[in-house]
Amino acid sequence: MTHVKRLLLVCSLLLAEAAQAEKITIAAAADLKFAMDEIVAQFKGANPGDTVDVTYGSSGKFHTQVQQGAPYDLFFSADIGFPRELAAGGFAASEVRPYAVGRIVLWSPRLTASKMTLNSLTDPKITRIAIANPKHAPYGKRAEEALRSSGLWDKVEPKLVYGENIAQTAQFVQTGNAQVGIIALSLAISPELAKQGGYWLIPENLHQPLEQGYIVTKQAANNALARRFADYMGGTPARQVMTRYGFALPGEKVGK
Repeated sequence: MTHVKRLLLVCSLLLAEAAQAEKITIAAAADLKFAMDEIVAQFKGANPGDTVDVTYGSSGKFHTQVQQGAPYDLFFSADIGFPRELAAGGFAASEVRPYAVGRIVLWSPRLTASKMTLNSLTDPKITRIAIANPKHAPYGKRAEEALRSSGLWDKVEPKLVYGENIAQTAQFVQTGNAQVGIIALSLAISPELAKQGGYWLIPENLHQPLEQGYIVTKQAANNALARRFADYMGGTPARQVMTRYGFALPGEKVGK
């Protein structure tokens, strides 16, 4: 084989590989930050030619953005109601799949949160409490429900500072802009936050379940990679990661 033929063969192989490589962009609720990063790394390890980009944020805002044509191929919501609404409105190319049930906790790197309860938030020494914005963040809605169920909302509302999503809420506590926060268990037990502070698990009977779900969006109707990743989320490796980050999986008992 001549040098030119070898070069042409190499070029054709590279072009074929590039043609086979696919890309997807995922919109994911901020509580998935650490778990999804691991799942994506696993997936890319088995699919090195493909590109998977993830944007983390508020489920409510993603819900709006998908309707406005944002270029997301999959949407993982902390409230399964958002993808259900999108599917009903014709914005989904798949059925709505549940993937987890989340939990909320009190977390603080400065206070001994593991020995606190929601009643502790009424302590005059605690002047700033972070929660996600209940208007568009499911974890914020559940935090408000828990405080109202406990009869504490009116007492602590003046102390509240609101994060745009649950990750920013945790950052407020990390940086000292709040002394304690109501955040996702999945963030509290992540390696980064677990070494900084402890947590107290808020009883699940104080709020509605944080049932979470995902869809392949309408724009990814013909994207094979989007469907492969959607299927991957239901497999054993992904489920094991989700369990490690404190999520209850579909069909499993949530906990105490």
